[in-house]
Amino acid sequence: MKMKTTVYMFISFAAYIFTATHSLQYFYTGVTPGINFPEFTAVGMMDGGQFMYYNSNERKAVPKTDWIKKIDGDDAEYWKRETQILQGTQERFKVGVQTIMKHFNQTKGIHTVQYMYGCELDDDKTRRGYEQNGYDGEDFLSLDLKTGTWIATVPQAFITKQKWESGIVSMLKVAYLENECIKWLQKYVDYGRSVLERKDRPEVSLFQKDSGSPVVCHATGFFPKAVMISWQKNGEDLNEDDGTSQEEEAFCTLVPEELKNNNYTCVVQHSSLEKELVLKVSERRVLPGRRDFNKNFLSTMILLNSQVIQVLIEWIIMARSTEPIEMLRYKDVDAEDSGTGVKTSRCQMFHCLEKNVKVDNI
Repeated sequence: MKMKTTVYMFISFAAYIFTATHSLQYFYTGVTPGINFPEFTAVGMMDGGQFMYYNSNERKAVPKTDWIKKIDGDDAEYWKRETQILQGTQERFKVGVQTIMKHFNQTKGIHTVQYMYGCELDDDKTRRGYEQNGYDGEDFLSLDLKTGTWIATVPQAFITKQKWESGIVSMLKVAYLENECIKWLQKYVDYGRSVLERKDRPEVSLFQKDSGSPVVCHATGFFPKAVMISWQKNGEDLNEDDGTSQEEEAFCTLVPEELKNNNYTCVVQHSSLEKELVLKVSERRVLPGRRDFNKNFLSTMILLNSQVIQVLIEWIIMARSTEPIEMLRYKDVDAEDSGTGVKTSRCQMFHCLEKNVKVDNI
Protein backbone atom coordinates (compact mmCIF):
# COMPACT_ATOMS: atom_id res chain seq x y z
CA MET A 1 0.00 0.00 0.00
CA LYS A 2 1.19 3.48 -0.79
CA MET A 3 0.64 6.60 1.20
CA LYS A 4 1.25 10.25 0.41
CA THR A 5 4.07 11.89 2.31
CA THR A 6 4.15 15.67 2.55
CA VAL A 7 7.57 17.15 1.91
CA TYR A 8 8.44 20.75 2.72
CA MET A 9 11.54 22.02 0.96
CA PHE A 10 13.29 25.03 2.45
CA ILE A 11 15.95 27.36 0.88
CA SER A 12 18.42 26.68 3.67
CA PHE A 13 21.67 25.19 4.80
CA ALA A 14 21.79 21.39 5.17
CA ALA A 15 23.57 20.63 8.42
CA TYR A 16 24.26 17.25 9.87
CA ILE A 17 22.95 16.73 13.37
CA PHE A 18 26.08 15.51 15.06
CA THR A 19 28.65 17.09 12.77
CA ALA A 20 29.69 20.70 13.27
CA THR A 21 28.96 22.29 9.91
CA HIS A 22 29.13 25.97 9.02
CA SER A 23 27.59 27.55 5.93
CA LEU A 24 27.96 30.85 4.10
CA GLN A 25 25.17 31.73 1.67
CA TYR A 26 24.13 34.66 -0.48
CA PHE A 27 20.71 35.25 -2.02
CA TYR A 28 20.30 37.81 -4.81
CA THR A 29 16.94 38.79 -6.30
CA GLY A 30 16.30 40.98 -9.33
CA VAL A 31 12.79 42.08 -10.33
CA THR A 32 11.30 44.00 -13.19
CA PRO A 33 10.91 47.74 -12.49
CA GLY A 34 7.67 49.58 -11.96
CA ILE A 35 6.49 47.96 -8.73
CA ASN A 36 6.89 49.10 -5.14
CA PHE A 37 9.86 46.83 -4.51
CA PRO A 38 13.64 47.26 -4.97
CA GLU A 39 14.82 46.11 -8.37
CA PHE A 40 17.73 44.31 -6.69
CA THR A 41 18.24 42.89 -3.20
CA ALA A 42 21.09 40.89 -1.67
CA VAL A 43 21.06 38.97 1.60
CA GLY A 44 24.04 37.29 3.24
CA MET A 45 23.43 34.36 5.59
CA MET A 46 25.86 32.70 7.97
CA ASP A 47 24.67 29.36 9.40
CA GLY A 48 21.16 30.32 8.37
CA GLY A 49 21.23 33.68 10.14
CA GLN A 50 21.19 36.95 8.22
CA PHE A 51 24.30 39.09 8.67
CA MET A 52 24.15 41.60 5.80
CA TYR A 53 21.64 43.26 3.47
CA TYR A 54 21.68 45.46 0.37
CA ASN A 55 18.97 46.84 -1.89
CA SER A 56 18.93 49.02 -4.98
CA ASN A 57 16.98 51.78 -3.27
CA GLU A 58 19.52 52.40 -0.50
CA ARG A 59 22.54 51.25 -2.57
CA LYS A 60 24.50 50.42 0.57
CA ALA A 61 25.54 47.14 2.20
CA VAL A 62 24.64 47.13 5.90
CA PRO A 63 25.24 44.73 8.83
CA LYS A 64 22.27 42.80 10.20
CA THR A 65 23.81 41.24 13.29
CA ASP A 66 26.13 42.45 16.02
CA TRP A 67 28.95 39.98 15.52
CA ILE A 68 29.69 41.04 11.92
CA LYS A 69 30.29 44.61 13.12
CA LYS A 70 33.52 43.38 14.73
CA ILE A 71 35.05 43.21 11.27
CA ASP A 72 35.29 47.01 11.20
CA GLY A 73 38.18 46.89 13.65
CA ASP A 74 40.29 44.76 11.29
CA ASP A 75 39.01 45.93 7.92
CA ALA A 76 37.78 49.53 7.87
CA GLU A 77 37.03 49.32 4.13
CA TYR A 78 34.93 46.13 4.36
CA TRP A 79 31.46 47.67 4.01
CA LYS A 80 32.61 50.17 1.37
CA ARG A 81 34.06 47.31 -0.67
CA GLU A 82 30.94 45.17 -0.26
CA THR A 83 28.80 48.11 -1.35
CA GLN A 84 30.84 48.67 -4.51
CA ILE A 85 30.68 44.99 -5.42
CA LEU A 86 26.92 44.83 -4.96
CA GLN A 87 26.35 48.04 -6.89
CA GLY A 88 28.08 46.38 -9.83
CA THR A 89 26.06 43.20 -9.35
CA GLN A 90 22.90 45.30 -9.30
CA GLU A 91 23.65 46.65 -12.77
CA ARG A 92 24.31 43.16 -14.15
CA PHE A 93 21.07 41.89 -12.67
CA LYS A 94 19.16 44.69 -14.35
CA VAL A 95 20.46 43.49 -17.70
CA GLY A 96 20.03 39.84 -16.69
CA VAL A 97 16.30 40.18 -16.00
CA GLN A 98 15.71 41.70 -19.42
CA THR A 99 17.88 39.06 -21.10
CA ILE A 100 16.03 36.11 -19.61
CA MET A 101 12.70 37.71 -20.45
CA LYS A 102 13.84 37.69 -24.08
CA HIS A 103 14.74 34.00 -23.77
CA PHE A 104 11.11 33.38 -22.76
CA ASN A 105 9.74 35.78 -25.41
CA GLN A 106 8.33 38.03 -22.69
CA THR A 107 8.07 41.79 -23.07
CA LYS A 108 6.08 42.79 -19.99
CA GLY A 109 4.82 41.60 -16.63
CA ILE A 110 6.38 41.08 -13.20
CA HIS A 111 9.35 38.73 -13.34
CA THR A 112 12.12 37.73 -10.93
CA VAL A 113 15.63 36.39 -11.27
CA GLN A 114 17.07 34.69 -8.20
CA TYR A 115 20.68 33.76 -7.69
CA MET A 116 21.85 31.66 -4.77
CA TYR A 117 25.35 30.49 -3.97
CA GLY A 118 27.59 29.56 -1.08
CA CYS A 119 29.75 27.00 0.63
CA GLU A 120 29.82 24.69 3.64
CA LEU A 121 32.64 23.44 5.83
CA ASP A 122 32.45 20.45 8.18
CA ASP A 123 34.63 20.03 11.24
CA ASP A 124 36.45 17.23 9.38
CA LYS A 125 37.41 19.85 6.73
CA THR A 126 34.99 18.50 4.12
CA ARG A 127 34.03 21.32 1.75
CA ARG A 128 30.98 21.82 -0.42
CA GLY A 129 30.01 24.60 -2.80
CA TYR A 130 26.87 25.28 -4.77
CA GLU A 131 25.21 27.76 -7.07
CA GLN A 132 21.77 27.92 -8.61
CA ASN A 133 19.87 30.44 -10.69
CA GLY A 134 16.09 30.68 -10.81
CA TYR A 135 13.52 32.55 -12.86
CA ASP A 136 10.01 33.37 -11.67
CA GLY A 137 10.39 31.00 -8.73
CA GLU A 138 11.47 28.01 -10.84
CA ASP A 139 14.88 26.41 -11.36
CA PHE A 140 16.76 27.81 -14.34
CA LEU A 141 20.45 26.91 -14.24
CA SER A 142 22.71 25.23 -11.66
CA LEU A 143 26.42 24.54 -11.39
CA ASP A 144 27.89 21.04 -11.21
CA LEU A 145 30.93 21.84 -9.09
CA LYS A 146 32.69 18.55 -9.83
CA THR A 147 32.67 18.98 -13.60
CA GLY A 148 32.50 22.76 -13.80
CA THR A 149 29.53 22.47 -16.16
CA TRP A 150 26.01 23.85 -15.97
CA ILE A 151 22.70 22.02 -15.71
CA ALA A 152 19.93 23.72 -17.67
CA THR A 153 16.53 22.79 -16.25
CA VAL A 154 14.51 24.54 -18.97
CA PRO A 155 15.23 24.94 -22.72
CA GLN A 156 15.51 28.72 -22.36
CA ALA A 157 18.58 28.25 -20.14
CA PHE A 158 20.70 26.52 -22.80
CA ILE A 159 21.84 29.83 -24.30
CA THR A 160 23.31 30.90 -20.97
CA LYS A 161 24.74 27.43 -20.33
CA GLN A 162 26.65 27.48 -23.62
CA LYS A 163 27.88 31.03 -23.06
CA TRP A 164 29.19 30.34 -19.56
CA GLU A 165 30.82 27.04 -20.49
CA SER A 166 32.60 28.53 -23.50
CA GLY A 167 34.33 31.22 -21.43
CA ILE A 168 36.00 31.47 -18.03
CA VAL A 169 32.83 31.90 -15.98
CA SER A 170 32.76 28.29 -14.80
CA MET A 171 36.43 28.33 -13.82
CA LEU A 172 36.02 31.53 -11.81
CA LYS A 173 32.95 30.28 -10.00
CA VAL A 174 34.47 26.91 -9.09
CA ALA A 175 37.63 28.61 -7.83
CA TYR A 176 35.60 31.01 -5.70
CA LEU A 177 33.35 28.36 -4.17
CA GLU A 178 36.18 25.97 -3.36
CA ASN A 179 38.63 28.53 -1.97
CA GLU A 180 37.62 32.17 -1.49
CA CYS A 181 34.18 31.33 -0.12
CA ILE A 182 35.67 28.95 2.45
CA LYS A 183 38.20 31.58 3.50
CA TRP A 184 35.44 34.10 4.22
CA LEU A 185 33.34 31.48 5.96
CA GLN A 186 36.19 30.72 8.37
CA LYS A 187 36.75 34.42 8.97
CA TYR A 188 33.07 34.97 9.78
CA VAL A 189 33.08 32.01 12.17
CA ASP A 190 35.96 33.63 14.05
CA TYR A 191 34.00 36.85 14.44
CA GLY A 192 30.72 35.20 15.39
CA ARG A 193 31.86 32.07 17.20
CA SER A 194 30.00 32.81 20.44
CA VAL A 195 26.74 33.01 18.48
CA LEU A 196 27.37 30.55 15.65
CA GLU A 197 28.61 27.72 17.86
CA ARG A 198 26.10 28.01 20.69
CA LYS A 199 23.78 25.11 21.49
CA ASP A 200 20.13 25.65 22.43
CA ARG A 201 18.05 22.66 23.49
CA PRO A 202 14.79 22.02 21.62
CA GLU A 203 11.44 22.40 23.35
CA VAL A 204 9.28 19.44 22.34
CA SER A 205 5.55 18.84 22.68
CA LEU A 206 3.00 16.22 21.59
CA PHE A 207 -0.58 17.23 20.87
CA GLN A 208 -3.79 16.68 18.90
CA LYS A 209 -6.48 19.17 17.98
CA ASP A 210 -9.05 16.44 18.83
CA SER A 211 -9.23 12.64 19.17
CA GLY A 212 -9.82 12.14 15.45
CA SER A 213 -6.95 14.30 14.25
CA PRO A 214 -3.30 13.43 13.59
CA VAL A 215 -0.90 13.54 16.52
CA VAL A 216 1.76 16.22 16.08
CA CYS A 217 5.25 15.99 17.56
CA HIS A 218 6.62 19.52 17.49
CA ALA A 219 10.10 20.85 18.31
CA THR A 220 11.12 24.49 18.47
CA GLY A 221 13.75 26.83 19.91
CA PHE A 222 16.78 24.71 18.98
CA PHE A 223 20.18 25.73 17.63
CA PRO A 224 22.02 24.67 15.55
CA LYS A 225 19.12 24.28 13.18
CA ALA A 226 19.72 20.62 12.27
CA VAL A 227 17.35 18.33 14.16
CA MET A 228 15.99 14.81 13.68
CA ILE A 229 12.43 14.12 14.78
CA SER A 230 10.84 10.72 14.13
CA TRP A 231 8.45 8.05 15.38
CA GLN A 232 9.02 4.70 17.07
CA LYS A 233 6.34 1.99 16.96
CA ASN A 234 6.52 -0.53 19.80
CA GLY A 235 10.18 0.41 20.25
CA GLU A 236 11.11 0.05 16.58
CA ASP A 237 12.19 2.96 14.38
CA LEU A 238 9.87 3.94 11.54
CA ASN A 239 10.92 5.58 8.27
CA GLU A 240 14.53 6.23 9.12
CA ASP A 241 14.81 9.25 6.79
CA ASP A 242 11.77 11.05 8.13
CA GLY A 243 13.64 13.64 10.11
CA THR A 244 12.68 17.22 9.73
CA SER A 245 14.91 20.22 10.02
CA GLN A 246 14.29 23.93 9.68
CA GLU A 247 15.35 27.19 11.22
CA GLU A 248 13.01 27.53 14.16
CA GLU A 249 10.74 24.49 14.37
CA ALA A 250 10.19 20.94 13.16
CA PHE A 251 7.34 18.47 13.31
CA CYS A 252 6.09 15.01 12.36
CA THR A 253 2.48 13.81 12.27
CA LEU A 254 0.90 10.44 13.01
CA VAL A 255 -2.59 9.29 11.98
CA PRO A 256 -4.79 8.39 15.00
CA GLU A 257 -5.93 5.01 13.64
CA GLU A 258 -2.55 3.53 14.47
CA LEU A 259 -2.77 4.42 18.16
CA LYS A 260 -5.34 1.78 19.11
CA ASN A 261 -3.15 -1.32 19.18
CA ASN A 262 0.38 0.10 19.21
CA ASN A 263 2.64 2.11 21.46
CA TYR A 264 4.18 5.10 19.72
CA THR A 265 6.91 7.45 20.90
CA CYS A 266 8.34 10.60 19.37
CA VAL A 267 12.14 10.68 19.29
CA VAL A 268 14.09 13.94 18.95
CA GLN A 269 17.83 14.09 18.31
CA HIS A 270 19.85 17.30 18.42
CA SER A 271 23.49 18.20 19.00
CA SER A 272 22.60 20.09 22.20
CA LEU A 273 21.27 16.90 23.82
CA GLU A 274 23.43 14.40 25.68
CA LYS A 275 20.90 11.75 24.72
CA GLU A 276 17.80 11.69 22.55
CA LEU A 277 14.48 12.96 23.88
CA VAL A 278 11.69 10.38 23.93
CA LEU A 279 8.04 11.39 24.42
CA LYS A 280 5.22 8.88 24.76
CA VAL A 281 2.27 9.50 22.47
CA SER A 282 -0.02 8.25 25.24
CA GLU A 283 0.90 11.39 27.20
CA ARG A 284 -0.01 13.80 24.40
CA ARG A 285 -2.17 16.88 24.93
CA VAL A 286 -5.52 17.36 23.22
CA LEU A 287 -6.19 21.00 22.39
CA PRO A 288 -9.86 21.86 22.93
CA GLY A 289 -11.10 24.82 20.96
CA ARG A 290 -8.19 24.57 18.49
CA ARG A 291 -10.00 22.62 15.78
CA ASP A 292 -8.55 24.65 12.95
CA PHE A 293 -4.92 24.22 14.01
CA ASN A 294 -3.76 21.60 11.54
CA LYS A 295 -5.90 22.91 8.71
CA ASN A 296 -4.66 26.46 9.15
CA PHE A 297 -1.07 25.40 9.75
CA LEU A 298 -0.86 23.24 6.65
CA SER A 299 -2.78 25.75 4.56
CA THR A 300 -0.25 28.40 5.53
CA MET A 301 2.63 26.11 4.61
CA ILE A 302 1.10 25.35 1.21
CA LEU A 303 0.48 29.02 0.47
CA LEU A 304 4.10 29.87 1.26
CA ASN A 305 5.37 28.28 -1.96
CA SER A 306 7.73 29.53 -4.60
CA GLN A 307 5.23 31.47 -6.68
CA VAL A 308 6.52 34.86 -7.73
CA ILE A 309 4.27 37.02 -5.56
CA GLN A 310 5.06 35.04 -2.44
CA VAL A 311 8.78 35.20 -3.18
CA LEU A 312 8.52 38.96 -3.28
CA ILE A 313 6.64 39.06 0.00
CA GLU A 314 9.23 36.85 1.69
CA TRP A 315 12.05 39.05 0.48
CA ILE A 316 10.30 42.19 1.67
CA ILE A 317 10.00 40.63 5.12
CA MET A 318 13.60 39.49 5.06
CA ALA A 319 14.81 42.90 4.04
CA ARG A 320 13.17 44.53 7.04
CA SER A 321 14.13 41.95 9.62
CA THR A 322 17.35 40.98 11.35
CA GLU A 323 16.03 37.43 11.64
CA PRO A 324 16.51 34.82 8.89
CA ILE A 325 13.50 34.04 6.73
CA GLU A 326 13.06 30.63 5.15
CA MET A 327 11.50 30.45 1.69
CA LEU A 328 9.44 27.37 1.22
CA ARG A 329 8.46 25.02 -1.54
CA TYR A 330 5.73 22.43 -1.27
CA LYS A 331 5.10 19.20 -3.09
CA ASP A 332 3.62 15.76 -2.48
CA VAL A 333 5.69 12.61 -2.80
CA ASP A 334 4.48 9.03 -2.90
CA ALA A 335 6.24 6.81 -0.36
CA GLU A 336 5.90 3.19 0.62
CA ASP A 337 3.81 2.82 3.75
CA SER A 338 4.74 -0.76 4.70
CA GLY A 339 1.43 -0.94 6.48
CA THR A 340 2.33 1.48 9.23
CA GLY A 341 -0.21 4.18 8.37
CA VAL A 342 2.26 6.77 9.62
CA LYS A 343 2.16 10.13 7.87
CA THR A 344 5.38 12.05 8.03
CA SER A 345 6.61 15.52 7.26
CA ARG A 346 10.18 15.92 6.21
CA CYS A 347 12.23 19.05 5.58
CA GLN A 348 14.98 18.67 3.01
CA MET A 349 17.59 21.28 2.35
CA PHE A 350 17.57 22.99 -1.04
CA HIS A 351 21.11 24.03 -1.74
CA CYS A 352 22.49 26.46 -4.11
CA LEU A 353 24.87 29.25 -4.37
CA GLU A 354 28.98 33.27 -5.75
CA LYS A 355 30.36 36.17 -4.13
CA ASN A 356 32.70 38.85 -5.42
CA VAL A 357 33.11 37.06 -8.78
CA LYS A 358 32.37 39.30 -11.72
CA VAL A 359 30.69 37.27 -14.46
CA ASP A 360 29.05 37.85 -17.81
CA ASN A 361 25.40 38.72 -17.94
CA ILE A 362 22.93 35.87 -18.23
